[in-house]
Amino acid sequence: MIKTGIYGASGYTGQELLRLLLRHPGVKVAAVTSRTYKGKKVADVFPAFRNLTDLQFMDASPDETASRCDVVFIALPHGDAMAAAVVFHRAGVKVIDLSADFRLRDVKVYEKWYAPHTAPELLADSVYGLPECYRDAIRKAKLVANPGCYPTSVILGLAPLVKGTHADLSSIIVDSKSGVSGAGRTPELGMLFCEVSEGFKAYKIGVHRHAPEMEQELSALAGSNVSVVFVPHLIPVNRGILSTMYVSLKVKKSAAELIGIYREFYRDEPFVRVYDEGSFPSIASVRGSNFCDIGLAVDTRSGRAIVMSCIDNLVKGAAGQAIQNMNIMCGFDEGMGLDAVPLFP
Repeated sequence: MIKTGIYGASGYTGQELLRLLLRHPGVKVAAVTSRTYKGKKVADVFPAFRNLTDLQFMDASPDETASRCDVVFIALPHGDAMAAAVVFHRAGVKVIDLSADFRLRDVKVYEKWYAPHTAPELLADSVYGLPECYRDAIRKAKLVANPGCYPTSVILGLAPLVKGTHADLSSIIVDSKSGVSGAGRTPELGMLFCEVSEGFKAYKIGVHRHAPEMEQELSALAGSNVSVVFVPHLIPVNRGILSTMYVSLKVKKSAAELIGIYREFYRDEPFVRVYDEGSFPSIASVRGSNFCDIGLAVDTRSGRAIVMSCIDNLVKGAAGQAIQNMNIMCGFDEGMGLDAVPLFP
């Protein structure tokens, strides 16, 4: 039985980790931390866990948490996670960091988009935690950088096109819509019910911090520089991301041919589902699950492929993918604890 800890367990991602880990047959949750709720039972703060766990939130140091755990999930804000990761890494604990602190390989790029990096020495040890692309490296890793939610949907949606010779890499447009939980649990004026309900808006156009992460990984797949035009939108739902990507094709292809390419690329991937021709994914069909659903079409007039990729931002976009990474790192079946059927309606 693997002992796990959630360092920063009171946010949406931390609670999603706990929800999934409690039903994982190979692990025991040994520590959940929160400064805000120190000493309080998880079930008293989050009634969804009533009668399911007696865990209490601790305000524990990284050293104390490391002494209790074999694997630690860091669910702290960007900039805060790296200091804890250094301690866990030094203690020999396997680390899955859900912040952006170790996703970008170039420290200068990280510092341009985030903040000064205080642990650049760990970047060389970090593995980008997208199993569909880095499974073998994840298996041997001690520190995994869990991908961002938008990048997960986009990279999985584009990987078969950019890794082959099918796409014009200079023409990629990404239009993404996300539920409100993607902004986290910290109160913010723009996330209030009255600010979001009945609304639909674009935000951080051209300056969203997930763009360099997408470009880094798409460029690695393509073997050459890839740039994207990325426009995120906020929609008035709790969870879910739908990314629609527009890619000019080098050679004319039908939707059926594209579907064949995608099914071959993802033939052994348990959490990627490629739809039949004429069917397209909805966030309602992945809610609460670790699936990424992909639909494809071709605009014959413009010669563009249109790729639609759906995930639950809190599961495949965060906690579920983190557990998928843990399963790989610890030698479990990759789908262990992640076999929930999506919630519908």
